[in-house]
Amino acid sequence: MTNLKVKPPVWFWIVSAIALLWNAMGVNHYLGQAYQTESWRAALTDEQFEIISNFPAWITAAFAIAVFAGALGSLGLLLRKKWAYSLLLISLIAVIVQMGYILSQGQADNIGMTISIILFSVFLVWFSKKSIAKGWIS
Repeated sequence: MTNLKVKPPVWFWIVSAIALLWNAMGVNHYLGQAYQTESWRAALTDEQFEIISNFPAWITAAFAIAVFAGALGSLGLLLRKKWAYSLLLISLIAVIVQMGYILSQGQADNIGMTISIILFSVFLVWFSKKSIAKGWIS
């Protein structure tokens, strides 16, 4: 039986909820890309569509791993589960693989967003590890 006697501060819940929303947007974007929905396609230029359509399958797989592991890890934070850390770490590794490829190919249209995704993933790993250390999740 786990001991959840240490009550997390209000900002823990706020950060965890924002993390889940952020990753849910990532899942939505992935599903739009995977199924090439009209709304996803409408948001792209022809050049962007061509670049994304030519990504190797392993980059698409890294994208899926990043967003789904991130969403589940964020849910784990809200459920105060220690396994959130492992999933957020897997998500970070997948983000680094995906964004590393995109940056190495010079295909990042919005460098600020690319860097933000990486930094937020690093932050969530740190936050989950800190939450374990503080006893907020176990």
